[in-house]
Amino acid sequence: MSAADFLPRWSDDLEERYSDLIARVGDSVPCLEWPLHLPWIDAIQQLKRERGAVIMAHSYQSPEIFHGVADVTGDSLALAQAAARTDAELIVICGVHFMAETAKILAPDRTVLIPDLEAGCSLASSITAEDVRALRAQHPGAPVVTYVNTSAAVKAESDACCTSANAVQVVEAMGADKVIFLPDKFLGSHVASCTDVELVLWNGRCEVHERFTGQQVRHTRERFEARVVAHPECPPDVLQEADFVGSTTAMGAWLQKEQPHRVALITECSMADNLRARFPEIEFVKPCNLCPHMKRITLPNIHACLRELRHPVEVPAATAARARIALQRMLEVGRQDRA
Repeated sequence: MSAADFLPRWSDDLEERYSDLIARVGDSVPCLEWPLHLPWIDAIQQLKRERGAVIMAHSYQSPEIFHGVADVTGDSLALAQAAARTDAELIVICGVHFMAETAKILAPDRTVLIPDLEAGCSLASSITAEDVRALRAQHPGAPVVTYVNTSAAVKAESDACCTSANAVQVVEAMGADKVIFLPDKFLGSHVASCTDVELVLWNGRCEVHERFTGQQVRHTRERFEARVVAHPECPPDVLQEADFVGSTTAMGAWLQKEQPHRVALITECSMADNLRARFPEIEFVKPCNLCPHMKRITLPNIHACLRELRHPVEVPAATAARARIALQRMLEVGRQDRA
């Protein structure tokens, strides 16, 4: 049977067995979609148990994936930490390709799969290893801090990696007056405003976040009387208008603390859908943009990934060894912050 020929079967008890899931995310998934989603969710859960697999899903995944089949959820840092400590022999990354590479680098003896090889990232494609070497030559002695939204080859040319959650801490942990910060220009500008370290920036941008404008934020606040939370990959005029700027994990922590009546999340659309289940008392306004790469991950291709063990992610050993050092420095900063 080919992948295209496989269809899960509906059974009358599915709605009852998954009633808790439906109740938890019912506001984010239209009721007409559950007859389509539940057979796939049930088939994936069964196959996951048979394979002894763990599914890790980024916060930008659709609710039926994030809540329906994932064992581990969170931002890039959370998924990297989980990959480093998991005992599972098989890891399925429901995210984009650099996340799967990161999992493989940190869990080299595990099989890491991604449901769609074309799930890429505009930031990762904006810079190459050759670009990093050229920047080092232009700024001798300056350490390189690289956002995790990059290829393994770029990480291998870096001194340390970071996420949006710990970028300032990682930059300052370098102990240098000047740091090369790659590749997101807007995140870099935000980090520069939070530290005295001089940053050399690259002109990479996230195709989701760069499309937001300060005018949109002002309009959203005025029309909906909403508090505004923005991701630091957004342009500076957006961040200036926001009530809070932070990573996907920091957004959740801010909502937990502030408990606003109404909030607008200036980030990828599914972030609001997934947080709505955690904060049902908060009204979420969605002036959001979809990530076309994240949305390449679907329930059918997750099932095919598990069923056929496709698509395995491999990183050349020499590249992985060097990239692992940069990633481990990122994780070590996280451990120090929690101490």
